Amino acid sequence: MSTVSTEERILSVLEEDAQASCAEIADRADVSKPTVRKYIDRLEEKGVIVGYSAEIDPKKLSSQSIAMVGMDVDSGQYVGATRKLKDLDEVQALYTSSGDHMLMAEVRAGDGDELGDVISEKLLGVDGVTAAHPSFLQERLK
Repeated sequence: MSTVSTEERILSVLEEDAQASCAEIADRADVSKPTVRKYIDRLEEKGVIVGYSAEIDPKKLSSQSIAMVGMDVDSGQYVGATRKLKDLDEVQALYTSSGDHMLMAEVRAGDGDELGDVISEKLLGVDGVTAAHPSFLQERLK
């Protein structure tokens, strides 16, 4: 018997292939289909699984540019700024960070110029955002 928990095995399969069917997950995690459904429902309810998405290789995406943008935010305006950033259509994902910046955002736009405009006008236009440091994604390696 594996020392890896059922939950960890199911999550591992989902992280590798978010489109796997319950039958595929059950087979790869060595559990029954009803067990998979029960664990997935519970993990979604607890907020462990927050969504399912496709992974994009920015180099092969001719119609969009993608950047990870580290942002510094005035601590007194953190909550309001975070809410406004989450509402921006161009912000695909927003994370808190313990690194060089308080927030990290995945930002997408039609091209590099448009991405620059989003950063300078929309992100830096949010009250409380004091700096934005973009890293333009070039090629997905894994």
